[in-house]
Amino acid sequence: MKERFCELAKVCGADIIGFASSGRFEKDSPIFRLMPDAKTVIGLAFRVLRGAYRGIEEGSTYYQYSTMGVTNMEETVMPAALLRLSMFIEENGATALPQRRHQQIMAEDDSTNPEISYDAIYRGKVNETQLDFVDTAVKCGLGEKSFHGTLLTDEFGPMVRLCFIITDMEFDETPVYKPHLCDNCGKCRSACHGNAISDEGKVDVWKCSVYYKGANGTKNPFMPPDAFAELEDRIDIIAGEAEMSPEKARKIIDSTHFYPPVGHMYQSSICGRACDVACYIHLEEKGVLTKKFKTPFRKREEWKFDIESFK
Repeated sequence: MKERFCELAKVCGADIIGFASSGRFEKDSPIFRLMPDAKTVIGLAFRVLRGAYRGIEEGSTYYQYSTMGVTNMEETVMPAALLRLSMFIEENGATALPQRRHQQIMAEDDSTNPEISYDAIYRGKVNETQLDFVDTAVKCGLGEKSFHGTLLTDEFGPMVRLCFIITDMEFDETPVYKPHLCDNCGKCRSACHGNAISDEGKVDVWKCSVYYKGANGTKNPFMPPDAFAELEDRIDIIAGEAEMSPEKARKIIDSTHFYPPVGHMYQSSICGRACDVACYIHLEEKGVLTKKFKTPFRKREEWKFDIESFK
């Protein structure tokens, strides 16, 4: 049964499949609120094409990552796979509960999701149980947690997206990773366009949202020279060096109209997950990724505009 499931998962586009018994989860885990008689959680990792990051790396095209690497993965590719695989489990007499991330629901009152327009998020008021996706992926044996909180995989580093199936069918477990990829090098932190990652690896999600959308003019080819003219510390903002409160972040985001958003309330990414790209480049240079390419991802010196052009 497990072999047949994995074969179908590969046909549906999943690149990495892992299985965790319910015994790996604490008694108060969300999986037991979602399905009290759960026996297995199945983790599915889908690669984000390395080429989807290429245009942002070159400064030539930006919508491919946001559409093909985020929106279509979350709204089309992974839901279709979850439905087909859940149907397969239910065709064999068990119950399957697919788990895709709901991008617009947050438990915290004053947090946000950088990938989604902040005013499209329902905060605190929606009593909706959701998994901790990275923690669940680690328990399913898909990878290990990185310094800045993303999942790292042997094959694709951080360039994956995740979904899960909770089921009352029993499967043999996948071994949990022994951490060996992240060496706490800090390259993710130094690559962030807005210094949103602390020395301890904690991500300031509001600051991340501001620079995900493109507030750093040295890395945004669409920003006009007079950007943020109404803000006193505009040069610090454009340089990625400004202090940030949630209120200030919202004001900057509302003033960032340099590139159109994509569908389903998703923001277009101008930073292109610079943190993940830096991590991937580091892992590739170390030679620890099992998926090899003919050429390195970073082929030339990283480009950057002069901050003087905004003064």
